[in-house]
Amino acid sequence: MPISRAELPAEDAAALIDQLCEGWSGAESIDRDGDPVRIDFASGSCYLQAQPDKLLVVVEAVDDESHDQLEGRVDNALDALKGVELDIVWEA
Repeated sequence: MPISRAELPAEDAAALIDQLCEGWSGAESIDRDGDPVRIDFASGSCYLQAQPDKLLVVVEAVDDESHDQLEGRVDNALDALKGVELDIVWEA
């Protein structure tokens, strides 16, 4: 199962998580009770964790193609929240 992560500078990572969860209301499930928050999609999951001054994002999927698609979905959602294109570097 491919897994990648990114750390993004954020003054209010918890607020970003709230906005992402609202934007992904069509996801299969969103578990906001845990830490990290887990968002499940048909082909994988995204984990979001607010840390001091940053947002930790982890993406895992069933295969490489699904993983690339889910990373792209997360990139697009983050870009839309910020209103600018972010340079997100995923680490395997």
